[in-house]
Amino acid sequence: MKTLVIGAGNMGSAFVKQLHAAGHQVSVVAADPAKAEALAAQHSGVRAVAAAGAARDQDVIVLATPYGEAVNALRSLGDVAGKVVIDITNPLTPDYMGLTIGHDTSAAEEIARAVPEAVIVKAFNTVFAQVLAAGADFGNGQTVSVFVASDSEPAKESVKALVRSLGFALVDAGGLKNARYLEPLGGLNIYLGYGAGQGTGIAPAWIHKA
Repeated sequence: MKTLVIGAGNMGSAFVKQLHAAGHQVSVVAADPAKAEALAAQHSGVRAVAAAGAARDQDVIVLATPYGEAVNALRSLGDVAGKVVIDITNPLTPDYMGLTIGHDTSAAEEIARAVPEAVIVKAFNTVFAQVLAAGADFGNGQTVSVFVASDSEPAKESVKALVRSLGFALVDAGGLKNARYLEPLGGLNIYLGYGAGQGTGIAPAWIHKA
């Protein structure tokens, strides 16, 4: 797939690493172009690109920014009509120990309302950057789970294919409104990792009974 990663922080860097390793065509854009260029230089064939027009010809866009920056970052690309966008954000408080919105909406739904021409798919928000960078194999025969939610079945199928290509265990989480459940799950994972001191090498898993 042709993939565009928005963001060159920990999550953006992890996505670039894994997408490149899986054989996808990867471009990266960041608010600081120098960071995008430095990240691209670490992986042969990855391109750092300017934001304007970067969505053109892309199959999937990964929105790897904080929630507060997500809408502006997506709008900076220009025309994103019909583009599949993976929203990985969690609407966190400044201390990372709570959510700023929930119950009757979610970060994913708010981004979808703000940029209705894009097709939003919630995924990867429950996976720490360190886990993503290390890959899907969690050890002891376990595979990291990725929950995928969207109101568009074709978009969801594209993201499912991407998730499988990276080797992660796929969990279909239904429609986009179920991001209201996934974002608190992401918040719980962050609490356990930081607040409870379990570290960033953890991720929630969904156990399928044979």
